[in-house]
Amino acid sequence: MSRDDAETPDEQHRDVKILRGIKFAGLGIFLLLLLQTLVWASDFLIPVTTAILGYFVLNRPRRWLARMGMPPTVSAAVFTVFLILIVGLALVNLSEPVSNFISELPGIVQQIDDKLSAAGGALQAVNEATDAAGEILNPKDDDTVEVEVVSKTRISTVVAGLAPSLLGQIAFAILLLFFLISSGDMFIRKTLQSIGRFGGKRRAVEIVYDIEDRLGRYLGAITAINAGLGVCVAAAMALWGLPNFLMIGVLAFLFNFVPFVGAIAGSTIAAALAFVSFEGVWPAAGVWLTYMILTSAEAQLVTPALISRHMKLNTTVVFLSVAFFAWIWSVMGMIVALPILTVIKIACDEIDGLKAVGRFLGQDETADD
Repeated sequence: MSRDDAETPDEQHRDVKILRGIKFAGLGIFLLLLLQTLVWASDFLIPVTTAILGYFVLNRPRRWLARMGMPPTVSAAVFTVFLILIVGLALVNLSEPVSNFISELPGIVQQIDDKLSAAGGALQAVNEATDAAGEILNPKDDDTVEVEVVSKTRISTVVAGLAPSLLGQIAFAILLLFFLISSGDMFIRKTLQSIGRFGGKRRAVEIVYDIEDRLGRYLGAITAINAGLGVCVAAAMALWGLPNFLMIGVLAFLFNFVPFVGAIAGSTIAAALAFVSFEGVWPAAGVWLTYMILTSAEAQLVTPALISRHMKLNTTVVFLSVAFFAWIWSVMGMIVALPILTVIKIACDEIDGLKAVGRFLGQDETADD
């Protein structure tokens, strides 16, 4: 190549900027397509994600049973049958109270509004002021005919339409979990075959095993803690004489997997049931306070004592991840957001080039010193 054909430093710098712009544009397009795929394929990705998380948790116990002579297929059958029994018992014992609660939800909301708006109610003054302002701004004519529009759509009908899809996703997740566990370590080996160097394979295996170990211990501890909280909440609601106290306990168990929002949602439902079941506001306030005391004790005392400080996550990142997965995957997204974030943090902690990201995702350790 002649000197005239050689690129000048300015031209080389321009080419580098162009290539960098193309890379950023390609990354942006990839992220947009990924986001659209996550939303579009949510019905498929939610059970797949749940099954993979379950595989990480149960694969180490499967290895322990294999060392005792149990084949992977038998271990997978034991785990899946256990899960099916839990889901079946939940459906048998909770389907009726949950369906009754959902069908009665509009009436519960109406009863709460009636009690608060009645004479001496908390919203009486607000309603009177609103009515007075409405009459001033929009005076009614004598010939005006009021038309009441009654919606024929019931919440129970909507939920009944969603129930087959939810049951199908649960069945698909359990079936996929069975195949993953029964395959033993083949799923991991096939994934690692794309790594060419032996050292890279060995390091990848170490990372996967560490994810299994830490995620299994973390989710196992969280599940046990949430189960204990559910039992305590159900017992406390039974002492209050609240109907459907067992349903409230199960909701406390499930909602506690969702940071920030779970405790508020569970305590609000319990307080709403207490408000329509008992006379006066104070029993409902007592039920709400009892629920919040139990969840606060769990969050501030029990969980920090059982969960390693190295597994604590950045609170802001947790909130954003819960909000993001709730946006793309609704309620189930909020439940799996924390386990997914935990997997990402563990992987970043073990990969040299991503340790800075792992430190960012974790809690500031100097804050506890």
